[in-house]
Amino acid sequence: MIIRVFRWRPEAPAARFDEFPVEAGEGTTVLDALVGIRETRAPDLAFRYACRVGMCGSCAMVVDGRERWTCRTRLRPLARQGATVTIRPLYHFPLVRDLVVDLQPFVERMKAAGAAFVPGGEPPEATLPERPAIDAAIECIGCGACVSACTMVRWDPRFPGPAALNRAFTLLADGRDAGATGRWTTVFGEDGVFRCHGQAQCTAVCPMELSPADSILRLRRKATRSLFLRT
Repeated sequence: MIIRVFRWRPEAPAARFDEFPVEAGEGTTVLDALVGIRETRAPDLAFRYACRVGMCGSCAMVVDGRERWTCRTRLRPLARQGATVTIRPLYHFPLVRDLVVDLQPFVERMKAAGAAFVPGGEPPEATLPERPAIDAAIECIGCGACVSACTMVRWDPRFPGPAALNRAFTLLADGRDAGATGRWTTVFGEDGVFRCHGQAQCTAVCPMELSPADSILRLRRKATRSLFLRT
């Protein structure tokens, strides 16, 4: 099969795709192929990875038009859909080089949404009564795949994005957290949850099978209830 790899460096006049023929075994992953290409044919190819076992999320890229962890994505099933597999970096992030993006905007969105736990007066409990409500959202590891798939992130730079809103949902549902007031403006303000178009692409691509779209819906319900409580 042929792998088309996005190439770009700051000093280059334009981006391009380089093509590499590869032999894929039954268990060969996209990341395996990229490592092989760099070791044998393109030593200057830049991409990011760490654990290689589907835990860190650092190898997230867009493979055949969909955000995926390349260490978990096998080549043969993709090849059955077409002879060529295209790999490009995540969308909506500044490019560093080739397949590497700058994740700092992701960090800034998380900070703006108050994504850090703020300790309250009560000591942490081993089992929280709210825990079942946030269990489905708490395992996000910040790979950026959902942000890449979100169309609103593209058009509104102040929109927190699905990962930050998902994190805000878990904290606002946590009775120990004392940071609700600080994150209220970002989450429920003009550029917050009501900007989401509800297309649920964030949920469709999440490698952890979380649903940021559901978290955003729950935040909307929370905002609506607060309006009734004020009247």
